[in-house]
Amino acid sequence: MPTVTGPDFIALQVRDVDAAARFYETRLGLRRAPMSPPGAVVFTTTPIAFAVRAPLPGTDLEAIDPRPGAGVALWLHASDAQGLHDELAAAGVVILAAPTDGPFGLTFTFADPDGYAITVHDQR
Repeated sequence: MPTVTGPDFIALQVRDVDAAARFYETRLGLRRAPMSPPGAVVFTTTPIAFAVRAPLPGTDLEAIDPRPGAGVALWLHASDAQGLHDELAAAGVVILAAPTDGPFGLTFTFADPDGYAITVHDQR
C-alpha cells in the first residue's frame, strides 16, 4: 500500500501575489526560487518548499472568517525570533501573540498581509 511521507509543499492563497511575495521577501528575508509556476511565487525554503499563489477557482478570501487558514498552524523557523519580531512590529505588522519562551524556543505569531497567522520559532 502506498504511504504518505509528510508535508512536501506549502502554498498560501493570497489576494495579491506580488504584494505577498514582497512582504515575505522584505520582512522575512525569503528568496524567490529560480522558477515559479504562473500565478505563484515559490521561495527557496528548506526542508519544505513554500509559496504564495493566486486563489484556486471558487476560493473567496474575502468570505473567510475570521481569517484565511483558521485552524491551520503554520510555523516558520528563524535564526533570531526576537530580532524578527522587533523588525516586524516596528514596520507595523500586526503581532497576534507576543514572544514567549516554549519548547520550540522563543515563539511569536504575526498576521501576514492576507491575515494568515504565522508563528515563528527559533529552536531546531
